[in-house]
Amino acid sequence: MAGPSEAGAPRAGSSTCYVTGGGALEICRSSNEAEGVYAVPPPCRFVHDVQILRLKDTGPPGPLQVIYRAEPPRREGRRGEQNCPPDLRATDATAGGAVRIGRQVEALATTLPLADPRFWNEGRAGAGPGAARAAQAASPRRRSRASRQARREARRAEREAGERGKMTFQPQNVAPENDPSGSAMMVAGRDWAGDPYYAILTTATEPAPEGHRRVLVQARTYDFQGLDLRVESDPGTEWKPFGAPPEAEGRRRGRGRPEAQKPAPVLDETGKPIVGNCAAPGLEARGLTGSIAMVDRTYHYFYTDVLPSDCSAAPAKRRMGLYLRTSRDPLAERAWSAPVTLIEGLPADTNMRVAKARGMDRWAVAYSCARPVTASGGPVADICLHYTADLSPGSITALSLYAEPVAAGHSSAYLGLRSGGDALGRFTRDGFGWMTDRYGNLDAPAIYPDKGGFLTWLDRRAPRVDGSDASSLYGRPVFWATWTVQPRPAAP
Repeated sequence: MAGPSEAGAPRAGSSTCYVTGGGALEICRSSNEAEGVYAVPPPCRFVHDVQILRLKDTGPPGPLQVIYRAEPPRREGRRGEQNCPPDLRATDATAGGAVRIGRQVEALATTLPLADPRFWNEGRAGAGPGAARAAQAASPRRRSRASRQARREARRAEREAGERGKMTFQPQNVAPENDPSGSAMMVAGRDWAGDPYYAILTTATEPAPEGHRRVLVQARTYDFQGLDLRVESDPGTEWKPFGAPPEAEGRRRGRGRPEAQKPAPVLDETGKPIVGNCAAPGLEARGLTGSIAMVDRTYHYFYTDVLPSDCSAAPAKRRMGLYLRTSRDPLAERAWSAPVTLIEGLPADTNMRVAKARGMDRWAVAYSCARPVTASGGPVADICLHYTADLSPGSITALSLYAEPVAAGHSSAYLGLRSGGDALGRFTRDGFGWMTDRYGNLDAPAIYPDKGGFLTWLDRRAPRVDGSDASSLYGRPVFWATWTVQPRPAAP
């Protein structure tokens, strides 16, 4: 993983090209590469981790569906839609926001569509998928402050859920600044076998004896309007429609309340919940963020997680690994294989997306990085991209992603993104995602038929629409860009 990057030095005569794809391809960026603004949310909203999905049919609900993380729904009546809560810097690690889904037409593919919240995390007011397990796992003999706090949170969550006798979600005003609940990933089910559903896997944050831990939960939809949530049942799990939004709850008062729903963790093929490697205090939980791609009727779930050996390290020193799980049916109850480690020793907080390359039997691997110190403009944040030599998992392992020292996160395989930034020339490229086909593999808007793909990202440095610094998440713009990949010219 360490050592010289496959990108190496720029090819002579083109300072924006680098070699990839096992030496067979090159990616070249230029000042006229297409970029633009994808979304400018108002001060009380945010857009994070966008996936644009091209459906099979061009008519409704197609041609495009957009899924992304956003702010949790707010109850109406106390504040107007445009009025922000007094403090956007939330401290509840389990209040991770809502998943919004909206249809878009091809002509407006580079613009965020109107989208409704389809389901959301409940925060501490609900038990969450693992509160009961956390309470059972906490030994009475353990006296650490974090352990005692976790047990109190789990007991309080279960007590409140029982007292309410209703769904265990509780909309919050705000999500944490770093949106610790992570990403939402959508992919078509086994439509070749007649399955009409799309699978949605999203990461949530649950109480654990040592603080909080990431957990994978699941929903499904066939019309992109209503969603079924996989919930705990006795025995096993079952699909249930996700509940009505909070504004409908008040109208139902006095007529009985719905049965409580507790999201079930996604299980691997042995029945073990898929959770992050490490529990962490406060807002520090990481892991399970990634992407799903289907190739040859096998679903590949690629994600990053903290290395088990680094769980007790300081947050900035918790190295990460890239993991792979596979499945033949993402909607089955016990769907996913045990994880296979593809890469170890990635820098802390590395985000990665992996998908089959557009028109090629190769993987495209996008990852967070910083430009080299010697690059024009200095070592600012960017998104890096490599193509593999083939579709084997080992071809991903063979990639050299970062220059030494790896912990610094520098790479010469950067795309050279231009949009965003503040007046001092500082950037972030957070929560990045891309356009895919319905199977999670790379696609691009019809107006860019020759491009390798279409990326979006959140810039926490770019100015908010109201000009304030009230949040690095809410109100920050989202940008888009394409890239060009081509066969490497033969040596003269």
